[in-house]
Amino acid sequence: MDSNRREILTTAALAAAPLFIPRKAWGANDRMAYGLIGAGGRGRYLSRNFQKLGCECVAASEVYEPNLELALKDAAQAKSHLDYNDLLAQKGIDFVVIATPDHQHAPNLYAALKAKKDVYLEKPMSLSLEQSREMVKAVRATQQIVQIGMQRRSAPAIRKCKELVDGGLLGKITMVKPQWNWNIAAELDNSPLPGKLDWKRFLGQARDRELQPMRFRRWRYFWDYSGGNMTDQGTHLMDVVQWFTNTTGPAAAVCMGQVAKMMGAQTPDVFCAVFEYPQFMATWTLNYCNSYDNGWSIQFQGDKGTLILDEAGYRIWTEPFKDHPEPSQKVDAPVPLEAHIQNFLDCVKSRQEPNAPVEVGATAVSAPHLANLAYHQKREVRMPV
Repeated sequence: MDSNRREILTTAALAAAPLFIPRKAWGANDRMAYGLIGAGGRGRYLSRNFQKLGCECVAASEVYEPNLELALKDAAQAKSHLDYNDLLAQKGIDFVVIATPDHQHAPNLYAALKAKKDVYLEKPMSLSLEQSREMVKAVRATQQIVQIGMQRRSAPAIRKCKELVDGGLLGKITMVKPQWNWNIAAELDNSPLPGKLDWKRFLGQARDRELQPMRFRRWRYFWDYSGGNMTDQGTHLMDVVQWFTNTTGPAAAVCMGQVAKMMGAQTPDVFCAVFEYPQFMATWTLNYCNSYDNGWSIQFQGDKGTLILDEAGYRIWTEPFKDHPEPSQKVDAPVPLEAHIQNFLDCVKSRQEPNAPVEVGATAVSAPHLANLAYHQKREVRMPV
């Protein structure tokens, strides 16, 4: 969905809804209270960063007891809940942070909207293209602020780099190459879990099956709960590809991949997807069996220059490369999570749209969802109209 279309839909939704009345008049020193839904490693990391910015965690919901205990060490005053609906019923919560497995994102979001809570929702936003559309519709039927956790959207250096690309520094972009390399693939651990797990609550709306500990430990590597690394890491990188090129989803995708070392997994630990956009092509590759060029990077190739964006910052080379082997611009600037969280907190107070609203969340994951369809069907798949 392009920005004009998004603005039209947002304006229409606000016009149709009753005038928003803030829960309270926010003062400069007011401390916002939040509930954490999903207290795994990512959820606890987010919670610590929200607290660094002056927020108070007053509730936490988690299906695995050891995770909940760890979360309460960071927020001893928080009430604990097994059922996230009980958390949403707790008084005094200004917003919720959702960091559950992907298959729980939609039901968690719908329940939070019903409870009239603002939401910081981890990416990838959805489990399918259809679910993305449903989630956007659900949010736009309310006046809640929802930020999707794609922190590059709020990183000052990346936003500045986007301005340079918009200004024509690279010329006509014809190829974009996001990639992610980590040497972390290994056989999944299926040994018994220490501590108590409510397996049925973890499954939620996913198909019922007997507990396999590796399905909880490494849920991202099973199709029932995730789109794999294709949507996990791909949502971050394909979002930047589309943001910098002022496009939304691709027209078509092909994809091949394999489980090379992560035995027991369903989703591939090595893959390559190719996307067709109207004005350029993009490849998205991931290899969890090699650390050359370790981490993530995105290479934009234009007829006037080349941009490499990675976790250290960005570098730009002027064409032709053989005459300009040294970068013409270099900025070292890691991606700060705090800036994205602060943007959300500011929007909770101002009721303005955040940097990564649900429409951005939907378009960001659209290319990875399409690539997964191509992977499963073993053919080129075109984006549904």
